[in-house]
Amino acid sequence: QVQLVESGGGLVQAGGSLRLSCAASGTILNIYSMGWYRQAPGKQRELVATITSGGSTNYADSVKGRFTVSIDFAKKMVFLQTNSLKPEDTAVYYCNADLRSRIRRGDYWGQGTQVTVSS
Repeated sequence: QVQLVESGGGLVQAGGSLRLSCAASGTILNIYSMGWYRQAPGKQRELVATITSGGSTNYADSVKGRFTVSIDFAKKMVFLQTNSLKPEDTAVYYCNADLRSRIRRGDYWGQGTQVTVSS
């Protein structure tokens, strides 16, 4: 069974930084892309950043220039370096992977890690 486990969230002051990590485990035959989404209270889940197996990245306009997504395919891990954090970045951050397991190809999600930015 495939699992995604996030770590690295926490409380930080505005202007600070956090590094989020996500590790995928289980029988994974192929990873097509991994990335991060976030959901703030009362809002829909939104894309933050993704990276494909070919290295192509996609960022939400609100985080461009401040966040950097990277991936270690060998370790099946994806990272999100967040800099110059703002209070509006406060949300639960979810790891996502588009991958093929023995059972199916599809989206897998982590349980989420809370990021809180104080002003």
